[in-house]
Amino acid sequence: MRTISDDLALHLAGDATTLATCWRVTRKDGAVLGFTDHDRDLFLLGTVFFAASGFSASDGEAENTLSAPTSDVTGGFSSAAITEVDLIAGRYDGARIEVFRVNWQAPEQHVLIRVQYIGEVKRQTGQFTAELRSFAARLSQSQGRTLGRRCDASLGDSRCGLDMTVSGRTASAVVVAMEGADRITVSGLESFDDDHFRYGKMTVASGREAGLACEIETSRAGDTGTVLTLWLPLEVTLASGEALTVTIGCDKRFATCRDTFANAANFRGFPHMPGSDFAYSYVSGQTSHDGSVLFA
Repeated sequence: MRTISDDLALHLAGDATTLATCWRVTRKDGAVLGFTDHDRDLFLLGTVFFAASGFSASDGEAENTLSAPTSDVTGGFSSAAITEVDLIAGRYDGARIEVFRVNWQAPEQHVLIRVQYIGEVKRQTGQFTAELRSFAARLSQSQGRTLGRRCDASLGDSRCGLDMTVSGRTASAVVVAMEGADRITVSGLESFDDDHFRYGKMTVASGREAGLACEIETSRAGDTGTVLTLWLPLEVTLASGEALTVTIGCDKRFATCRDTFANAANFRGFPHMPGSDFAYSYVSGQTSHDGSVLFA
């Protein structure tokens, strides 16, 4: 139930209203940004809501049910607001969105309309469109783990427990040139064998793209340095001289965890889980019943 102040209620009951929509975006890293569709900046709740963002929104619907209505918000890329690099880097994934209706002549008169989070984001030249989902949408998402033979932890996270600061697991590199959207020649990795960083991650450490991370498919020695081939093409161009941080990867197999990393105790998969052939098999009189292992 929304609580509307007496002053705002009186304003809404008048013959003419001066209302604007404000969006307060709270990213998972704690950064807070404000935007409004009014023609000048507004200040409320300790946040400046900028007017120069080009924000506009589709109509949203609210129901007294557990259904998950969605709406869209469209805005232009701006160095002072949301940048294309920020979206590519995933800094707005799952961000919390609070939508307010505000009397722009007296911003202290406002009401919280809804709280949503950012879902799918589409980009095109000069602007973006973000889907705003209600938190009820999370009720339809699958929860829990999927059991499989391979590990479902991320290399170096709390479930894996591997120390990524050990020499050879993390290295610094510098961009020499981009050979294409998914191929980058770098310097600083010449001492490592081919595919040492296969399945690893490359993170931009300097420049306007700082924080952008990509997964590595292969790492091979080239004529002018080490060539990193990425699983997905980059949507930005990295300049020569930009600093990178490169980490090793893991193919998630038990043998790799045990033999390469000596980390079998923290393996989060089920390597001895029987496959479908065993699960759907039936009793046969031709098999031995001596208590030996039934599957490898």
